Amino acid sequence: MCHCAGVRYARHRAITHELRDGAVSVQDLVVRLGVSAATIRRDLAQLSDAGLVRRVHGGAAPLASLEIDRPYEEVADDAAADKQAIARRAAELVRDGDTVLLDIGTTTGALARELKGRSITVITPSLAVLDALRGDAAVDIVLLGGSLRRAYHSLVGPLTEEALRRVRASTVFLGTSGIDEHGWVLDTTSVEVPTKRLLLEAGGRVVLLADRTKFPGQGSIRVCDFTAVTTLITTSDAHHPTLEIARSHGTDVLLA
Repeated sequence: MCHCAGVRYARHRAITHELRDGAVSVQDLVVRLGVSAATIRRDLAQLSDAGLVRRVHGGAAPLASLEIDRPYEEVADDAAADKQAIARRAAELVRDGDTVLLDIGTTTGALARELKGRSITVITPSLAVLDALRGDAAVDIVLLGGSLRRAYHSLVGPLTEEALRRVRASTVFLGTSGIDEHGWVLDTTSVEVPTKRLLLEAGGRVVLLADRTKFPGQGSIRVCDFTAVTTLITTSDAHHPTLEIARSHGTDVLLA
């Protein structure tokens, strides 16, 4: 990985951190980060294009849900029975010998537990997936490197993204924090979004796992729409208009 990419990533993280307390000016960021105004403007343009900040005159403002970080264990308790049912249905799509990519998230963590004993390869940036499978000799595990996000048991950042560019899988199992009424798959956390977008490119088939709380769920950062999703697995009490949007884009909808 190019050193400059790591420096830029650290600067982008610092900018989003500064935005936690509200809007900041270009000049404030110049002083706080010790770089030129031209560099800050370029950073803000990149963050805005990625849907991570909102540009305002002379600076930038936070999105409504920027950088919300709930502990993994707390999120895992949300609709836990639904997540388990979805995980069981998802496991049925995996065949012996497959290489699968498991996203960061609590539903993919549940899926990992359903894949125990299978003769497969699992690639993941999720430490929760690693914890579920580390003692299983039948499963080959490839853990992607990156910066530790302790609260959510995951690895993120440029190292993770570079590793994802080098791997391929038969199926990607993708999580989400929400799906809006227009069919956009959303996330709440800026550092995860680049990882999710590269996950989409690394698999032949993309399976989105979304329990009923994800319709509409949370999130203001767009990851993709249903044109990028091969299959959606949810529960029978999910928001039906959104399911019709998925079907209209050619996405198979499976109910757990």
